[in-house]
Amino acid sequence: MTEPLLRTEGLTRHFQIGGVFSRKNLHAVDEAEFSIGRGEIVALAGESGSGKSTVARLLAMVYKPTSGEIWFDGVPLSRLRSRAELLAYRSQAPMVFQDPFSSINPVYRISHGILRTLKLHRPELDAAQRVEEAKRLLTVVGLTPADQYLAKFPYEMSGGQRQRIGFAQALASNPKLIIADEPVSMLDVSIRIGLLNLMTGLRDRQGVSFLYITHDLASARYAADRLVVMYAGHIVEQGSIEGILAAPKHPYTQLLLATVPDPRAPLAALAGADKGEPPKVVDPRPGCRFRARCPVSVAECATTTPHLRLLGEAHAAACHVATAAASVSSAAASGVPDGSGAHLPVHESRDRPGWI
Repeated sequence: MTEPLLRTEGLTRHFQIGGVFSRKNLHAVDEAEFSIGRGEIVALAGESGSGKSTVARLLAMVYKPTSGEIWFDGVPLSRLRSRAELLAYRSQAPMVFQDPFSSINPVYRISHGILRTLKLHRPELDAAQRVEEAKRLLTVVGLTPADQYLAKFPYEMSGGQRQRIGFAQALASNPKLIIADEPVSMLDVSIRIGLLNLMTGLRDRQGVSFLYITHDLASARYAADRLVVMYAGHIVEQGSIEGILAAPKHPYTQLLLATVPDPRAPLAALAGADKGEPPKVVDPRPGCRFRARCPVSVAECATTTPHLRLLGEAHAAACHVATAAASVSSAAASGVPDGSGAHLPVHESRDRPGWI
C-alpha cells in the first residue's frame, strides 16, 4: 500500500484557559487521525468551532500538538528542529487563508509577495528568473496579462482575484500540499466555482494535494475526493465523498446534509432536525459530544466516547448506534440472528437526485 503524503496519529491540541486557581483545558482537537494521498483533495468539513482551523494550524506548524504525531512524506514532523528543516517543510505545505482582503499586504504591489516567496524558498533562481516564474504562476492561476497584475496593488483587485494571488504565492514554493482554510467562503457564489476549478486543475495537472477546509458540503462534493467530518474536536466520519454523501452513517453528518438547500423540499422539512448548539469542550466528560443534539442517542453515548470504526469499504464513523446497525446488517447478511434492533434513520434529502 502506498504511503500517503500526510497522515496523523492521535493528533491532539488543548489550550489552557482561566487563571492560576481556575485553570482548565479547552479540547480544540482530540485524537484526530486521517490521511491525505498524493494528488488528492481531502475536504475537512464541520460547523464553526468544530476544530477545522486548529487542525490546519497544526499541520502548518503554527501550533505544536499537545500529543500525537504528524507524518509528512514519511517523516515525523516532531523531529524537525532546525530553522532550515522547518522552512523546507513549510515550503512543501503552505496555507491559503480565508480572508483575501487581509492575507495580502496592502502596502506593496502584488509582485512583492510572490517574488519574496520565490527568493526565500527557491534560492536557485536569480532575479530575472524570479520575475519570469512569477509571471508563469499568475498565468497558472488565471490572472492574465501577468505583467499588468504584477504591477497592481491589492486594492485594485477583487476578492476573487486576491484569492488567486494567494494561490499563486502558495505555488511559488513548489509545494506538494496546499492547506486551504475556507478559501471561497468570503467570495460571491458566482466566482466560487472558478476557485474550485483552479484547485481541481492543480491537482490534475500538477499533482498538488489539498486539505480543503469548508463548511459547505456542496463545494466539497464538487472538488474533493474524500471527506472528513469534524464535530467538537472529534473526527466523527470519514470516507470517499460520494460514499458518505450517498449513505452517511453518523447523525451529525446526516444533519449537515439535511441543511443543504433543496428547492423541491417543503418549507417545514427540517423543522426539529436540530436540537441545539454544539457543546462546550472545556474539560469535557467522557461520552459522545453530539449526544445532546442526537435524535438516536442511547445510554452508552453518555458514558463511552465512540472511536472511528470501519463500517464499510474505506468508510468509518465514530458512533455507537451506527456501529450497532452495521453489526446487525453484517449478521443479517451472514444469516446470524441478532436481537439488537438498532438502526440509524436516513434523511430523505440524500436520495433526491441532484440535491447537491
